[in-house]
Amino acid sequence: MDETTPPEHLNPLQRFGRDIRQVRLARKLTQKHLGRTTGYSEAYVCKVESGTLLPRPSQKFATGCDLTFGTGELFSGLLQRIDEGDHPSWFVPYLNLERKASRILTYETNLVAGIVQTEGYARSVFRVSNPHASAEAIEDKVAARLRRREVFKRDAPPHLWVILHEACLRTTVGGAEVMTGQLDYLLSVGTSPRIELQVMPFSAGIPATSTMPFIVLRFPSSPTVLYTETRAGARMHGSEQAVDAALDDYDLLRANALSPDESLPLIKSLLKEYRA
Repeated sequence: MDETTPPEHLNPLQRFGRDIRQVRLARKLTQKHLGRTTGYSEAYVCKVESGTLLPRPSQKFATGCDLTFGTGELFSGLLQRIDEGDHPSWFVPYLNLERKASRILTYETNLVAGIVQTEGYARSVFRVSNPHASAEAIEDKVAARLRRREVFKRDAPPHLWVILHEACLRTTVGGAEVMTGQLDYLLSVGTSPRIELQVMPFSAGIPATSTMPFIVLRFPSSPTVLYTETRAGARMHGSEQAVDAALDDYDLLRANALSPDESLPLIKSLLKEYRA
């Protein structure tokens, strides 16, 4: 990144890096010193300041910069706003809650759940849903979706339970190569100790509950929240009646879906079909 480049010509991460560099120099600190105080290498700091670190600097680094510089929550807040800027405004409230949840229960009927999508799969989804977006805007959305996995790097990561209707696995998104990568990733996800994966097979017939996808977020010391989406946008439901009904529905879905041990062989079978 050229230091003479006007700020308006920089992307958000380049501006973030430039701001880090300016404050670091004002504090008379070297990149090596900043790396040491934040727990990262000098090379990492260099990439942050040049705006070339992908997918983006970590929240831990931003918080470390604030502590080193004495800037309160300036850089951690800025990084979070950059992240939120790559998501639709109606999705941001959910995203903020997802980061704090101790349990995430998701049921999907058409597409693989966003939090376990691969880069290629997410890119294909965004290209279709944003046909007029620039290539750079699509890549920003892909990176933002992949960053949702960072919740599993927390000291106390959430427990994720994913139920995918078989239609999610048979709907070809981005071609056979993309689907091969996606199903491969689901197989690895299915063996994670913090993630349970079930498939609702076509042979189960009409689901015993709502045919609409939904997500339930549970928290250590806050009320449970239900999240739903429609073409008109998203909605958070906090009423006890709505949440209890969703939890009852999820219990029925778990009971009618293939068990986690039975789901993996089905995914492997579909993987062979895509590879063929």
